[in-house]
Amino acid sequence: MTVSLEQLRRCHVAVDLGAARTRVYVKGAGLVVDEPSVAAVNTRTGALIAVGSFAERMTGRTPDYIRVVRPVSGGTVVDIEMAQRMLRHLLGEKLRRALRRKPRLRAAACTPHDADPLAQRATVETLVGLGARRVELVDTLIAAAVGCGLPVEQPTATMIMVCGAAATQVAVLSLGSIVTAQRIPVGGEAIDHAVVQHLRHAHELMLPSQAVRPLQLALHGNGLTVGGPTSTLIHGRDVATGLARSVQVDTAAVRDAIYTPLTAVLDGIGKVLRDCPPDLVADLTDRGIMMVGGSALLPGLDQMLRDATGMPVAIAERPDVCAVLGLGAMLEGKIAPMVLNPLAE
Repeated sequence: MTVSLEQLRRCHVAVDLGAARTRVYVKGAGLVVDEPSVAAVNTRTGALIAVGSFAERMTGRTPDYIRVVRPVSGGTVVDIEMAQRMLRHLLGEKLRRALRRKPRLRAAACTPHDADPLAQRATVETLVGLGARRVELVDTLIAAAVGCGLPVEQPTATMIMVCGAAATQVAVLSLGSIVTAQRIPVGGEAIDHAVVQHLRHAHELMLPSQAVRPLQLALHGNGLTVGGPTSTLIHGRDVATGLARSVQVDTAAVRDAIYTPLTAVLDGIGKVLRDCPPDLVADLTDRGIMMVGGSALLPGLDQMLRDATGMPVAIAERPDVCAVLGLGAMLEGKIAPMVLNPLAE
């Protein structure tokens, strides 16, 4: 996945196919697509009914002949044909015509750290099906670091944590490359699942799929910290009777349920630091960790990392779109490579 800045400057479009959202950056136009990676299909006719946010609102509310699918899982395209159809509709006819007029359309795409060749091939095939003649792959960690303004090309350590829907990626960067990195299969979806399972086991309540994230936000004045309300009223369906029911949920118990999957993230950060050279770890005591990704906005997560690591933790200004904005900056030529001047003899 090693690609030069010169190759990226020749690209016309950048795509970030995430498990939760799909984002497209067009050179000269900026971010043109930022929609959920969801499509709704009529199983009788095979017709595409809806994509993006409208399809996401249909989740759990469709008759049996309509299926809501997610063609991207864990940052990997699992259904190439459906991903192509979803992207085609998200881009729209006008933008597709403008891209087709390019004599030799080049595209850049983010791929998760340590993605296997099959996953990389699926991403390439998806974009080739949309008309791209050449596809450059860039590590999500490097793209996100560039997008949030970290000095990745300098000989100093920068630590970035990409909090995705399906996985969390942690890396230490220096001189424009990854020194050490770890991919932990715990993301926003695992946290949502922990909340749902807690309510099912402790209160015999099934929560609507659309209500998990609002529940997390309702649990807090200060997120995962103890400064929020002691309880909150939750509406759902009784497991035994199937009837609608409301229960008063203890927020401390839900916080404990959320902490459980996050311990794996803390273990991953510890492993990255143990594998990192001591000189770079010394730099990180001042610079700390930069958090990006949609799940970085989980209230109180940054404070939990500060308490666990003793390092400064900051959240990027626009954490959810950092990766695609970083790719866009490379496409636009805003990132200059570090030039080493040879010593004069």
